[in-house]
Amino acid sequence: MHINTWVNRKVVLMVTVSITVPGNLLKKFDSFLKTRGYYSRSEAFRDALRSLISEFELLEKESGRVAATIVATYEYSKKDVITRLIRLTCDCDDVVIESVHRRLGDYKCLTLFVAEGTVQTIQSLAGRIRAIRGIEQVKTILIPVQEHEQA
Repeated sequence: MHINTWVNRKVVLMVTVSITVPGNLLKKFDSFLKTRGYYSRSEAFRDALRSLISEFELLEKESGRVAATIVATYEYSKKDVITRLIRLTCDCDDVVIESVHRRLGDYKCLTLFVAEGTVQTIQSLAGRIRAIRGIEQVKTILIPVQEHEQA
């Protein structure tokens, strides 16, 4: 379904999108809406999309080498996730400097990757982590690495 609406004094075509989310995530999202003052799920979702795309576009402009941390969370019961993460660490040993696995409480695990490479190689690594079935959340932080010129 398409809807025309006014945004910043311009008529914008809005498209209806259907997504599937776990019930507990939707409850948290609805609570977030109330505390942040959003008037609808759609507005909060659009804001989240803009933020995600803005972050991606900013990273695309970065050139040169970066240091990165990538954090992934998943349920402890999904044993194949840690096996896949270990395999990925070995496959990407030219980028991954270190990885640390920690159990969080009774049900969750966290794996932290410390990596160095180009923005593209780090984004590729984060994408490969995100693609592992059972991964719940992935966060990436990039810091530009300044090359020192020799005198």
